[in-house]
Amino acid sequence: MIHGFFVENVPFIEIVIGWNQSVQYALFILDTGFTGDLQVTPDIAQELNLEISGVTKTKIANGQIIEVPTALAIAEMEESQNYVQVLISNSMPLAGISFLSKFSYTAIVDCKYKIVTLKRVPG
Repeated sequence: MIHGFFVENVPFIEIVIGWNQSVQYALFILDTGFTGDLQVTPDIAQELNLEISGVTKTKIANGQIIEVPTALAIAEMEESQNYVQVLISNSMPLAGISFLSKFSYTAIVDCKYKIVTLKRVPG
């Protein structure tokens, strides 16, 4: 089980992300409106030496469709590793629904008590 935390009204979780020999423990906003895996800043992408593998069209919160560079990375949660698609954007680092699915997690976001819990679903 993984526990996150809130800063004001924003839920955060820590994720280990890496590529080749570079690894970071980074904080990501748990964004249930983001259907992708992860989004990182250009600075994080550069520190990890991520190699841009393509560009994807993405609809952002205001409804605008933009083109965003993508890269492959490895993420780790509770000693389990998976390849993840990373969007590289000047926005905040985000962890989305697809990321939670790849690791078989259920997210419990308790806004009243400001608690974030990720539970791995067996099976």
